[in-house]
Amino acid sequence: MIEEKLTVSFRFAEKTDARTILYFIRQLAEYEKMSDAVVATEELLKEWIFDKKKAEVIFAVVDGKEIGFALFFHNFSTFLGRAGIYLEDLFVLPEYRKKGYGKALLKELARITVERGCGRLEWCCLDWNQPSIDFYRSLGAEPLDEWTTYRVTGETLKELAE
Repeated sequence: MIEEKLTVSFRFAEKTDARTILYFIRQLAEYEKMSDAVVATEELLKEWIFDKKKAEVIFAVVDGKEIGFALFFHNFSTFLGRAGIYLEDLFVLPEYRKKGYGKALLKELARITVERGCGRLEWCCLDWNQPSIDFYRSLGAEPLDEWTTYRVTGETLKELAE
């Protein structure tokens, strides 16, 4: 089987891309059956991603069209003594899946991770999302079965902060 050469480029999002970022976030939420959880707005994304610089976004672009995105930010490993990159969201439009674009996005993010001298690239995946789990495993990613993610939000977060 001859592997088809992908014609894909990558670009970092700019503030004017907030609408496109929100589109991808909503598409991902729909896929994850969590559309009701999206409260992000273009204004919030502009503020937190671009003004406060708390996250970054890269787009996969094919024929001048954004077909996928990765939203990520730096975390820190005390054991490694250096930053890592945490991939918050990865999404490729359905009609572009199973063609290598998701892998290309992850490879680009891995390249950025290495270029920046970071010690690791990590992310979470929903337990029921077997296609993504299989995809990540095929790339050599290993699940951290001994770790459980905890989260505090909303009123509970406010109460904890008091």
